[in-house]
Amino acid sequence: MSRTVLLAAVLAALSLPAPLPAQTTLTDAQIVAIFDQANTADIETGQLAASRAHAKEVRELGQQFADAHRAVRAQGRELAKKLGVTPALPPGNRGAAEHREVMGRLRERSGTAFDRAFLDHEIAFHQAVIDAVTRTLLPAIQNPELKAFVEKVAPAFQGHLQMAQELRQKLSASR
Repeated sequence: MSRTVLLAAVLAALSLPAPLPAQTTLTDAQIVAIFDQANTADIETGQLAASRAHAKEVRELGQQFADAHRAVRAQGRELAKKLGVTPALPPGNRGAAEHREVMGRLRERSGTAFDRAFLDHEIAFHQAVIDAVTRTLLPAIQNPELKAFVEKVAPAFQGHLQMAQELRQKLSASR
């Protein structure tokens, strides 16, 4: 897969306009909005898993993800307020519609099928966020305080990816 196609896939996963023309840069207000949208989406999917997952470990992971993303979202909103940045999603953002589709697909499943679908989603979601943060969002951030915040919380996305991968592997091995 070419770098351009991969970047387009990542940006689509986060509902950024894809592909971004070379001269297009995101504003800090757009980055804050995208970051907030990604955290909100994972709060909602985590809460769904906490209430519907079949395996106790998946319910616990869902709750852990929801709690962690809720805290990061609150910190991001606090920082945006402090910096006087009003979040504004980029034109053409389909994040809310795509998230509703994901939630609908998850709600259609139950039992171990739900657990697998949730873990697969979390792995793809966190990988897309990591790629977008490192390749698109961080390079575009203008405010040093905002950049430091995103750099500080970025490793948590990697941790979530690893936890979801490990749990998927564990559950697959036990079945």
